Amino acid sequence: MSMIVNPSRRSFIQGAAALAGATALTGFGAAPAFAAGLTVGFIYVGPKDDFGYNQAHAEGAAAVKAMDGVTVIEEENVPETVDCQKTMESMINFDGASLLFPTSFGYFDPHILEVAAKQPGVRFQHAGGMWNADKHPAHVGSYFGYIGMGQYLNGIAAAHATKTKKIGFVAAKPIPQVLLNINSFLLGARSVDPEITCQVIFTGEWSLAVKEAEATNALADQGVDVITCHVDGPKVVIQTAAGRGAFVCGYHADQTALAPEKYLTGAEWNWAKVYTDMVKTTLDGGTIDNFVRGGLADGFIKMSPLGPAVPDAGRNQFEAVKAEIMKGGFAAIKGPLKDNGGNVIAEAGQSFVETDVALESMNYLVEGVVGSLS
Repeated sequence: MSMIVNPSRRSFIQGAAALAGATALTGFGAAPAFAAGLTVGFIYVGPKDDFGYNQAHAEGAAAVKAMDGVTVIEEENVPETVDCQKTMESMINFDGASLLFPTSFGYFDPHILEVAAKQPGVRFQHAGGMWNADKHPAHVGSYFGYIGMGQYLNGIAAAHATKTKKIGFVAAKPIPQVLLNINSFLLGARSVDPEITCQVIFTGEWSLAVKEAEATNALADQGVDVITCHVDGPKVVIQTAAGRGAFVCGYHADQTALAPEKYLTGAEWNWAKVYTDMVKTTLDGGTIDNFVRGGLADGFIKMSPLGPAVPDAGRNQFEAVKAEIMKGGFAAIKGPLKDNGGNVIAEAGQSFVETDVALESMNYLVEGVVGSLS
């Protein structure tokens, strides 16, 4: 069972609360009737069909809808403001939700933490947050995936497609996860051809179509012929790049349909497994771990099918490296390695796998990445 609501939910809660108070005084009315079983709420910062971050989460929610004994409540286009708090409170107080998945990074602090302080009986699971046992309540948790390995595989496919040895990356903001994805993309490509460089343009926004199109065109103008990205909705980047004749690697979800001849592959989330596992734990009376992470081998991420432009040599190397990653312990970042300022960041023989704590605060771009602000 599922319910999709629009932004009126956030204004409805205020009117409904006033009505509830009035009926209590007159003796009429009753407490809201909640659905039997477990009610789960999903909150998205953008539209569910954005071919990107929000769509990936919505595909996971769709898998939860198919589970017995579960009612799913969804709301899209909820900004990272107090509106998020109103949506969570509505789902709890009027729909009876006891497990919430507020999926956008900016929902965590202060919004989830403020609502959680008032709702000790509700479980809050946040995508990407860094839950800390010393600071955060036990009924709040964090989950995410090691998707840098997917960008490493994107880089291998890109290296076999580029003719100019210039690949490009449209990025939103220079936070550690984005920097790790950029570095992984280039290092995957350089495992094929060490002469490849990567041009990155930061738009400064998670979702702004105009800047994404401008950045993509700027990369194409510089001779970049394979482009990927880390923005909420890759649709504009994919279509603009393909329209300029560049090959593309996807992110978040499968964008093959947007550029079937130019799409090489993509790093995708596999939230269906993650969400159904956590909901099953709740239905069975268990407690979800506060810090949940996994990679390709754990089923947290997956790769889009290889496109027709990837040659046989690229397919063979892609599959061989993917098999190595599936074994666990694969390190994209290994020495000797310098950052793009010439500083040594990994000595010979030194390596870091994506699960290393050191990578959680990554603040560098590796040698060969040329960064700029749009």
